[in-house]
Amino acid sequence: MNPLLKQLQPYPFEKLKQLFAAVTPNAAYRPISLGIGEPKHPTPAFIQKALADNLDGLAVYPTTAGTDALRATIAGWLERRYNLPKLNPATQVLPVNGSREALFALAQTVIDPSKQALVVCPNPLYQIYEGAAYLAGAEPYFVNCDPARNFAPDFASIPADVWARVQLVYICSPGNPAGAVLTLEDWAELFALSDRYGFVIAADECYSEIYFKAEAPLGGLEAAHKLGRTGYPRLIGFSSLSKRSNVPGMRSGFVAGDAEIIKSFLLYRTYHGSAMSPSVQSASIAAWNDEQHVIENREKYVKKFNQVTPLLQEVLDVSLPDAGFYLWARVDKLVNISDVEFAKRLYAEYNVTVLPGSYLGREAHGINPGQNRVRMALVAEVDECLEAAQRIVEFAKKLASTAA
Repeated sequence: MNPLLKQLQPYPFEKLKQLFAAVTPNAAYRPISLGIGEPKHPTPAFIQKALADNLDGLAVYPTTAGTDALRATIAGWLERRYNLPKLNPATQVLPVNGSREALFALAQTVIDPSKQALVVCPNPLYQIYEGAAYLAGAEPYFVNCDPARNFAPDFASIPADVWARVQLVYICSPGNPAGAVLTLEDWAELFALSDRYGFVIAADECYSEIYFKAEAPLGGLEAAHKLGRTGYPRLIGFSSLSKRSNVPGMRSGFVAGDAEIIKSFLLYRTYHGSAMSPSVQSASIAAWNDEQHVIENREKYVKKFNQVTPLLQEVLDVSLPDAGFYLWARVDKLVNISDVEFAKRLYAEYNVTVLPGSYLGREAHGINPGQNRVRMALVAEVDECLEAAQRIVEFAKKLASTAA
């Protein structure tokens, strides 16, 4: 067996399953889960039709690079969304089977494990980053997300001797779990560090189309263009249709950016066997070419968050995120309670599932920045999310009255 596998931690949802193993939830309430970030809005009918109309693609071996039509469609979407100059679809864009597998696989391409490589990961984090680092023969270096910076990573806290060993930096913007969006100044700082130390930046932007302000979130490629970085040196952006178009089961996304890195990534993926089904490619073209369903989807999230957030603010320290579909709430506003105990008792007494923030974080630099927080995924329809919020308010007020 690969000994590196022993370094992997249980996934947060496995920890949650263990936490709830001996708990019988209150049967007076129907179960509501805010624990997993799986989109629950209906898949648009036109995407379903595009998939069904192209099932003859199942009879064809797909190419790893995907079709010219899909790459051109993705390039066009990037140019429109981020006001980019024309991309080369043949060299700067590559379809992938969802951003998750590509985020993991990129580390296998860019890491040289013979050089005591470090991979910078935000903390709290999407655990794929950590696993990708370990299985590429590197070590993760956790940079704590700072509440004073709206939970954006504090790159200035990383010493020079650490940067000298860094080969890859994972960025999640909009962030998971707090929804923070990096500013142009943040990107300028990171690009300057990349120029100095030579590391690759993996910009995970799978939440980019769910936002609550008039201006869409800044993307990594967009920031690079604004800062005059022709060719997007050492930068790869990742995106997906899962959240944007409510098709998590379709496993469709892309990477885009530095042509030299994408060339090597394509070589790796050719051996890895990572090719998208032609049927899924056809449905993906339909999805990337339509924005109306994205606007309607975003409006649903805005409606939910605008109703749920004020309710929860009565009892939790929580605010509207920049983007994404999570609320990142501190639970000890009314009573001193850990995130794990809060989640366990909420499930037992009110049959609502939330994810303890400490399960998403790592002990680093003396703290676990997820401690005493919970992540709530507002992915269900608005009525279900409102019912969950009302139960949480009732639960927290009960906790406070009992403590008093």
